[in-house]
Amino acid sequence: MKNYIQLIRPTHWVKNLFIFLPVFFGQQFTNPTTLLQSLVAFVAFCFAASAVYCFNDIIDVDDDRRHPVKCQRPIASGAVNISTAYLFMVILIALSASVPMLLNGEALYRTMLVIAIYIVMEFAYCTYLKRYAIIDICILSMGFVLRILAGGTATGIIISHWLVMMTFLLTLFLGIAKRRDDVIRMEATGIAPRHNTKRYNLVFVNEALTITAAVMLVCYIMYTVSPEVTENFGSQYVYLTTIFVVMGLLRYIQLAVVDGKTGDPTKVLLHDRFTQCVLVGWSLSFILIIYIL
Repeated sequence: MKNYIQLIRPTHWVKNLFIFLPVFFGQQFTNPTTLLQSLVAFVAFCFAASAVYCFNDIIDVDDDRRHPVKCQRPIASGAVNISTAYLFMVILIALSASVPMLLNGEALYRTMLVIAIYIVMEFAYCTYLKRYAIIDICILSMGFVLRILAGGTATGIIISHWLVMMTFLLTLFLGIAKRRDDVIRMEATGIAPRHNTKRYNLVFVNEALTITAAVMLVCYIMYTVSPEVTENFGSQYVYLTTIFVVMGLLRYIQLAVVDGKTGDPTKVLLHDRFTQCVLVGWSLSFILIIYIL
């Protein structure tokens, strides 16, 4: 059982919390109905993401066996055979398709469509598209955009273009930081962790990291001062949350450039106290502005 739990990577389900953003920013977080609908989409996406992880480990089994860390994964280590992994993957896909049936009408079909697009896109990524630099990180970012869309389709909340853009830019930034970790490992060992790592180098990823962070920060500031946002939230103080965004970006760049610890963004989120405090501060400030003031 332990090997199967490791195979589905439940710690990575934290990424699916993006599904709740439409409810949060749509000022519906205190509405039990919309919150339950988001939870349905969240559970469905957890099954879908775990199915993708299974498929990825099956496709990458040979490369993982040569990797100093990934060789310990259940399929690469031989703890789970490939046939069983395929069966497990199919069960997870079936579950991801079944859970949205708790929704009704348009919400059901649109959410299932978003999940289907996500699975097809990620399977294409695992089998072919991840070989191409830049395309690989853009697809990973699109996966998070689809999570946002799933949160919107499940609840019927219209998603702001600002939210889509910032989600894409944030996850692109994290993806670049992760590739930087791969480049450092390649330069230290002479072995490329991924097929496309040779198409990256430190100069490129450092500049890409800086550009993406700058564009995202500008986009966020424009979002906080835009008339539609201040009118929607009924507050002129949304811009104050920029403080936490700047702190978060600087911290992550510090972890990437100084410490070289951005190989797994999920681990950073779960273990870095500074990042956790920034996220809590950002969340509380938005709760105060949206739901209290």
